[in-house]
Amino acid sequence: MNVVDTSGWLEYFADGPNADDFSIPLKDVKNLIVPTISIYEVFKVVLRERGEDAALQTVAIMKQGKVIDLTFEIALQSAKTSLEYKMPMADSIILTIARLNEAIVWTQDEDFEGMEGVRYLPKKNG
Repeated sequence: MNVVDTSGWLEYFADGPNADDFSIPLKDVKNLIVPTISIYEVFKVVLRERGEDAALQTVAIMKQGKVIDLTFEIALQSAKTSLEYKMPMADSIILTIARLNEAIVWTQDEDFEGMEGVRYLPKKNG
């Protein structure tokens, strides 16, 4: 199973330098887990930069994976993860959901660098 964090989704949709690497887990829809916090973050960025139609098209693609809602239990575990790793809220939710589903986190976010169960792709200048 795979979880692509917000930075990976945005890189893919912008066809950035790491887009090909992120296309690997994103095209494997049957093994793709999508936290609702990622949908929120991607929708917000695309809405701001490209408008509502583009944002709706983007999240329609995201919805093809297995969408995982933020439940009470995930919220509590994510808070613990956030404190343990000194991570922002969204990152801790993404990491928690990945770990609960035995999934690999694909990211170019430096907050995840060196963590177990993470496929970190350093940002490339395009």
